[in-house]
Amino acid sequence: MRLLELIEKTVVGLGYELVDFEQAARGLLRVYIDFPAEAADKGNITVEDCAAVSHQLSHVFLVENTPYDRLEVSSPGLDRPLTKFSDYVRFVDAEAVVKLRMPMPGAANRKSFQGILQAPEGDKLKLEFEGKDGPAMLEFTLADVDKARLVPQVDFRSRKA
Repeated sequence: MRLLELIEKTVVGLGYELVDFEQAARGLLRVYIDFPAEAADKGNITVEDCAAVSHQLSHVFLVENTPYDRLEVSSPGLDRPLTKFSDYVRFVDAEAVVKLRMPMPGAANRKSFQGILQAPEGDKLKLEFEGKDGPAMLEFTLADVDKARLVPQVDFRSRKA
C-alpha cells in the first residue's frame, strides 16, 4: 500500500479529512488534517485531534513497517491549501490565491491571481478577481493549478479586552 493511501485511510477512518502531507528531509513526515466538509461545524482542529491522529498513524506505520523518523500532525492553518476539487466546492465565496503552472493567455499572461472562489461548472474552476478593467473571471482546471490557498480572514474586532 502506498504511503498516501495508508495515511488517507487512517485519517478518514478517524473521522477527519487529509488535506495534505509531505515527506521532508531526515525522515520527517508532515500530515495536515481538517474536519470533512459535512462536519465543518465542529470548528477548528485541536491539539487533541492532532494527538489522536498521530497516535493512530504511529501504530499503523509500525504494523505496516513504514520507515519514518518523526511525525508531525497539524491543522491546515488559516491559509489552508486547496488541493482537491472538493476544496473548491467547499470554499465557494471564500477569498483565495491561485498560482497556475502556466501563464493564462487573455489574462495579461499572469500566473498568480487573488480573488473570490465561484461555484465550479463541470470540471471548470472559477475565481473572480479584480482585473485592470474591473471584475474579471478566471476559468481553470485542477490540472492548471500549481498552488492554491485560502486568504486568512482575521477579525480583530471580536476580541474582548
